[in-house]
Amino acid sequence: MSLTNSSPTEAARSARIASRKLAILSTKDRNDALTAIHAALSEAKDVILKANAQDLALAERSAESGELSQSLVKRLDLGKKGKYEDMLQGILNVRGLEDPIGKVDRRTLLDDGLLLERKSSPIGVLLIIFEARPEVIANIASLAIKSGNAVILKGGKESTESFKAIATVVSKALESTAVPNEAVQLVTTRDAIKPLLQLDQYIDLVIPRGGNELVRSVKVNTQIPVLGHADGLCSTYIRADCPKDMAVRIVLDAKLSYPAACNSLETLLVDEDALKTVLPAVATALLSKGVSLRCDAPSKSALSAALDKHDATLLQDASEQDFNTEFLDLILAIKTVPKGSSPEESLDFAIDHINKHSSHHTDAILTLEESAARHFQDAVDSAGVFWNTSTRMADGQRFGFGTEVGISTNKIHARGPVGLEGLAIYRWRIDGNGQISTEYGTGGKQWKHQSLPVGDSERLAANDEELEVLREFRAQKAKFPAGAS
Repeated sequence: MSLTNSSPTEAARSARIASRKLAILSTKDRNDALTAIHAALSEAKDVILKANAQDLALAERSAESGELSQSLVKRLDLGKKGKYEDMLQGILNVRGLEDPIGKVDRRTLLDDGLLLERKSSPIGVLLIIFEARPEVIANIASLAIKSGNAVILKGGKESTESFKAIATVVSKALESTAVPNEAVQLVTTRDAIKPLLQLDQYIDLVIPRGGNELVRSVKVNTQIPVLGHADGLCSTYIRADCPKDMAVRIVLDAKLSYPAACNSLETLLVDEDALKTVLPAVATALLSKGVSLRCDAPSKSALSAALDKHDATLLQDASEQDFNTEFLDLILAIKTVPKGSSPEESLDFAIDHINKHSSHHTDAILTLEESAARHFQDAVDSAGVFWNTSTRMADGQRFGFGTEVGISTNKIHARGPVGLEGLAIYRWRIDGNGQISTEYGTGGKQWKHQSLPVGDSERLAANDEELEVLREFRAQKAKFPAGAS
């Protein structure tokens, strides 16, 4: 990794050159680089946390003056219990994953001696623009190297010292590996984002990681494909048959485990028949943890009657805008799902509300009825649709991806948490033996278009003659199996 103050064009050009070298490195070379990065970051923990503490102190002062949000400050803190260790473990997890590059997932025999394959390959050069989160450097550097992609990182000014410290450590670690230093670059040049967004001749994909304003700004100012999400407005729908204890456990995790995360719960939908049975226990638990509840009229009325007087006075009225808001704080909007003429009508009401108001990130249903859950999962148009679990499960590390470059709500090649597979594309390869296109068609040779199993090409018959030999061999083997006397 290089900590560069080069111009945006120079940085992008050198990343393109490095990407071509990185793309052809062996799996071992790329894994060795991750081993070196992990060891270096482990050893430099105290130095990096000291730099992070400097950023955190400045950020807290900015938050006090209203210049930064508290949610951004929380994301900045690399010293939070377990956060640094999770970052390090993410590197090892990525190293241990199967190489996503060079995998053949389709093979077709076009004609004798003419074989078509679809083989995975790196995207090329990634531009990652992010706010606050200093661990992003290690996460994305690991994913980029393992997937054979070069990456340019541009972080927010609130994390400057953390970024510099991590980048310096990673850069030194890469010097002893086969990975070019220019394959991972942290750009420190001020006002570099807009020029970088214009360099579609060098940069293949932009991934913004930050707030709504950042993501929308990136989308407006570039012709390069953008992968990401603008909001994380996640909803959970509690049906009347949901056990009370399960509802409390899941909702508390979804709202409280990390309120500033994009996969935290922002809207709670509740069946009308659950307002007096399930919701009071959920509301009491949330209020005891300091969560402000913004309720529509039916849910507020039910809770006012069910809760003790002190808790009832804490309830607030929800506005329509609350159901369109990503709070990233200890605030939760509650919406009643009216009792329709049938349970299916209520279910469709909830689905319609989520499709209209959510950000299509992650939404969940809590119910004992599988048919209702499956309908919900098919009908809700979100990247993640969960049954009887927390929206906080939407995470690359929890999915077994090692870590993630972000969560995509796009409807392109990658959706939801984006790990190694989301950073690979494919290329078509044909192996021939002198064939030309004009040999085929009306009056000429006919295509075979025979689908072949993927795997080692030496195990496949390349033509009819080889296939016949293979059949005879198998027939003989069947007559005289190994070990038979």
